[in-house]
Amino acid sequence: MGRLRLRRPRGAAEMVSAALVGLAGLVLLVRTAAAVVGAVMDAWPVLPALALIAGAVAAWRTRQASVRRLRDRARSAVFHLALTQFDAMDDRRFEYALRDLLIRDGWSARRVGGGGDQAADVIGEQDRFGRIVVQAKHTRVGGKVGSSVMYAVKGTAGPSHGADHAVVITNGSFTRDAREWGDRHGVHWVDREKLRRWAETGAALHELLGLPARARANRFRRAA
Repeated sequence: MGRLRLRRPRGAAEMVSAALVGLAGLVLLVRTAAAVVGAVMDAWPVLPALALIAGAVAAWRTRQASVRRLRDRARSAVFHLALTQFDAMDDRRFEYALRDLLIRDGWSARRVGGGGDQAADVIGEQDRFGRIVVQAKHTRVGGKVGSSVMYAVKGTAGPSHGADHAVVITNGSFTRDAREWGDRHGVHWVDREKLRRWAETGAALHELLGLPARARANRFRRAA
């Protein structure tokens, strides 16, 4: 009789190979998990410090916001003016009132308006924001300031006064052309509504206008 031969089922080699691959994958997964756990354990002393720093930053921001609110209230309580008071002023008193509001906001300001003022009625200085030149335009109620005022301020703010910022302020309003031209050429404008917010609510002018901190180069001198 012939010898009985046992044959390995077909596909056994493939099954063994798949098992080895699976085992290698499991080993790799275990090693990766161990590395992650080790990294977390190594970093654990740092995590509480990071949490403390994040908490401190959040507390500092909350405190700064609270300080700004208190500062605005204090400014408003110390000195504020109503629109009806502005309307009752003459040109000279209007200029002095704008000077006093700048001083309230932390600027060192002086009135310079008069003959030959070269489109500057009030000039203010501050360490952070530099120099601001204000052209005051007191009008009757309903009066409008036109583009020619913007042209004059733009032409003299830097060359004549060394300004970092220039603004035209009125108790009236501005023509659309004046507003658009000022926005394009960096001449700020404060109309009746902005004047009310500045004078009555205690909002600082540099915050109301979003003035940037003083740059190393003077923007008006570059443009001149």
